[in-house]
Amino acid sequence: MTQEQYILASQPNPLQRPGCATVYPVGIYGWRKRCLYFFILLLLVTMIVNLALTIWILKVMNFTVDGMGTLRVTKEGIRLEGVSEFLLPLYVKEINSRRDSPLVLQSDRNVTVNARNNLGQLTGQLTVGSEMVEAQCQRFEVRSSDGETVLFSADEEEISIGTDKLRVTGTTYKTPFIPPQSPTRTLTLEAPKGVEVNAGVGEFKASCRKDLTLESSEGEIFLNANSIRLGNLPHGSVDTLLGPGTTYPKQTVYEVCVCPSGKLYLSPAESSSTCQTTNSVCLWS
Repeated sequence: MTQEQYILASQPNPLQRPGCATVYPVGIYGWRKRCLYFFILLLLVTMIVNLALTIWILKVMNFTVDGMGTLRVTKEGIRLEGVSEFLLPLYVKEINSRRDSPLVLQSDRNVTVNARNNLGQLTGQLTVGSEMVEAQCQRFEVRSSDGETVLFSADEEEISIGTDKLRVTGTTYKTPFIPPQSPTRTLTLEAPKGVEVNAGVGEFKASCRKDLTLESSEGEIFLNANSIRLGNLPHGSVDTLLGPGTTYPKQTVYEVCVCPSGKLYLSPAESSSTCQTTNSVCLWS
């Protein structure tokens, strides 16, 4: 190549060829390219770590389609298995245990169950504490297994016991006022070693509509008092066969006579016994 040809070839040609565009280099080179690859790799590692942690949490918490862990969401409600701890109040409509296991409620202090009306007012409360069990309600009832018979009920006015037999195992039972009564059945007090009724500063009264029977199969009936009164005893009349024409003036002193049946009656007191002449009461006993 001659010198003229070299000079012409090295000089830029101001006349560009038609149809050829200018080419500009495009791309990231050098340290920018290395930083971009580093951030992409860091993002990929972060995504893998997050995915692994998510899978681990799902595995540990036992997340399934039906619920989480021992908590299962069913059509009837929420089913919770195993031991669970509630740190805040629990509001539910109904709590049932499994058919083959009991329902246990535990607390470090006490267990309180409240019942409220539609206005939010407290209508009933049951508290189970370490020292006592307290129930606060208008009426407290204990029913039989079938739910039909009321075994025990209590309210502000009375306490009712619906069982056929009440057993008190203590040695002494004291109360300021208790009238033992049975409106529809009989009332029986039994004890293998004896029954003692004592009124220290008051009176003891036993009344009935029909007969009052005091019976001792082996021992005796002992009445010990300063005075013993038998009211409304019938007065014997003179038997015309045993004492014809016998009359007694108005008496203020009588003697107590006993019929063969055990019935007591009064007869006018004389120098001798008048029970034989006034025993017509025994004929009607």
